[in-house]
Amino acid sequence: MPDTVSALGAPAERREGPQKVTGTARYAAEHTPEGCAYAWPVPATVARGTVSAVDASAALALPGVVEVLTHLNAPRLEKPDDATLAVLQDARVPHRGWYVALVVADSLEAAREGAAAVRVSYAEEKHDVTLKADHPDARVPEDEDGTSGEHVRGDAEGAFASAPSRVDVTYRVAPLHNHPMEPHASTAHWQDERLTVHDSSQGASTVRDVLAGLFALPKERITVVSEHVGGGFGSKGTPRPQVVLASMAARMTGRPVKLVLPRRQLPAVVGHRSPTLHRVQLGADRDGTLTSVIHEVTAHTSRIKEFVETAAAATRIMYPSPHARTTHRVVPLDVPSPSWMRAPGEAPGMYALESAMDELAQTLGIDPIELRLRNDTQREPDSSKPFSSRHLAECLREGARRFGWSERDPRPRSRAEGPVLVGSGVAAATYPVVVAPSRASAHAYPDGSFVVRVNATDIGTGARTVLAQVAADALGVPLDSVRTDIGNSDLPAAPLAGGSSGTASWGWAVHEACTRLAARLAGQQGQQLPPEGVGATADTAGKADADSAYSRHSFGAHFAEVGVDTVSGEVRVRRLLGVYAAGHILNSRTARSQFIGAMTMGLGMALTEGSTMDAAFGDFTEADLAAYHVPAHADVPAIEAHWIDEEDPHLNPMGSKGIGEIGIVGTAAAIGNAVHHATGLRLRELPLTPDRLLAGGL
Repeated sequence: MPDTVSALGAPAERREGPQKVTGTARYAAEHTPEGCAYAWPVPATVARGTVSAVDASAALALPGVVEVLTHLNAPRLEKPDDATLAVLQDARVPHRGWYVALVVADSLEAAREGAAAVRVSYAEEKHDVTLKADHPDARVPEDEDGTSGEHVRGDAEGAFASAPSRVDVTYRVAPLHNHPMEPHASTAHWQDERLTVHDSSQGASTVRDVLAGLFALPKERITVVSEHVGGGFGSKGTPRPQVVLASMAARMTGRPVKLVLPRRQLPAVVGHRSPTLHRVQLGADRDGTLTSVIHEVTAHTSRIKEFVETAAAATRIMYPSPHARTTHRVVPLDVPSPSWMRAPGEAPGMYALESAMDELAQTLGIDPIELRLRNDTQREPDSSKPFSSRHLAECLREGARRFGWSERDPRPRSRAEGPVLVGSGVAAATYPVVVAPSRASAHAYPDGSFVVRVNATDIGTGARTVLAQVAADALGVPLDSVRTDIGNSDLPAAPLAGGSSGTASWGWAVHEACTRLAARLAGQQGQQLPPEGVGATADTAGKADADSAYSRHSFGAHFAEVGVDTVSGEVRVRRLLGVYAAGHILNSRTARSQFIGAMTMGLGMALTEGSTMDAAFGDFTEADLAAYHVPAHADVPAIEAHWIDEEDPHLNPMGSKGIGEIGIVGTAAAIGNAVHHATGLRLRELPLTPDRLLAGGL
């Protein structure tokens, strides 16, 4: 019998690794059908108004230019649920960068030259892009999903006013941009009223369904392929304008069309993390027990699509207190529509909460870890549901041991190495367990091989590999005998890769299909399989989305050591450590990669990444990787990621939780707390850039 004990949890290497390093993995823009044309979009140059005229004559006169699409001649679409996809349907301009034309040409160079030659006139209107906490249009959104709006428990204001110890602070997180390595790209081809699209997306099934609605087609006549995706971090979670534009242009010209969005245009059209303004009020007894927690968040949204950065949602489940109020407010402005970015809500929200907890610890003279331990709980404060598992205390204690926390002098500015002040900080983290229904099939062949089919998407997480491990474990066969087919909407339908839900959702269906196949094979022992093999299917609808009696979350603890140069104001992270309780780890190699990648993103959030909305111009000034600094190798120290392998029977058959996003959640706060410990300065606006430190009196 084969040894399959280590199939699940083993550090198996990514199956697509050789393809990626040899250049044979083909991405959306690398599919070039015969006769393929190229497109280049024309963005609006005003922040609000309408298009009054479009002169495409100069563009159409250029050699190689095939067509210019505008709102006057583009194919008509059915009204989408997502208004950002209603491109070239009318003359309105809801924000700067909104697409007002698309040039299609025989070559990329001709398309780009043609786009520069299109002349657009506007009836410009006064715009407002400035987010303020006291903005007159700020409002509390409807709480349709249970995370938006306002939640109240007890008398938070009264308890805060009477608390012996209080912290009342404000924080600000700048707009952030996803900037995946692979830009948003689509190649679309119509043939006999059937649409095939290669799209850089986190969910081919979702893209297919949306395109079917827009073009009034049966889903069976659309195939979307997202076989390899070079990152998304949320910005590719739902269809973006390029897939609609490429499909429209292909239908209008009768040729395949390829569209790769220029990186400088991405901040305006594919979503971003909304800036958030936080006010956190913590009231506590003298022993550190929280008596009141108030977290108010104000964020912007666009005027065409409401998106709420639910940054107070994690506060509702993190620490118990008899009195609490968490409030989200949104301000509709003439800005691009914000959207998901890795750990939406939790990342900025936990930065504010965990920074405030550090400030409370200092006020009380209590060790920051001890303060968190004193406010640990086994029940979710809002719902009183028991946690399916919560090993936050174990993460804090194990992290403290590994980091050497006991050797830390708690006094700010207590350690210096020449002009460099050295400090350390800690923060907790949490992220919800999200699972959605999925379908999958498993097939056994006479040669001893197995094929698992599910429309999962591998966005760099190693999904192909981990799903093969789930299958091998359920079948009781060697890992090398299992192949996984993913990334095609013709495969069994599956939810998108988002919310750290992919493996839990797809894996549940794969496990169930393979368990059924194993039972079928057991009943055929001694019999030769037919040439076509035998198979089994699974659909987890009704189970994966069933209500749970438990509050299900991952938890973690982050530790950081920084050096702050008192001459230049530069902050260097010297050490980062994360310890997580995220269910059963299915692949130790890919899990560690996910944790480390997310922690690096948190480092960028803390120190280098930030965007500015120009009030006069109405656009983001940091629009490319020259101005928006994603951490490079020189910025990132050796990072350690460890975990406590939880046994949680209330999740899914694998006992797994999501791991992609929790790594970012507490990192920025740990770094900010370390900067305070090093310098004695408490900066409450991210990123912590040298100019802000020097202006703060470093």
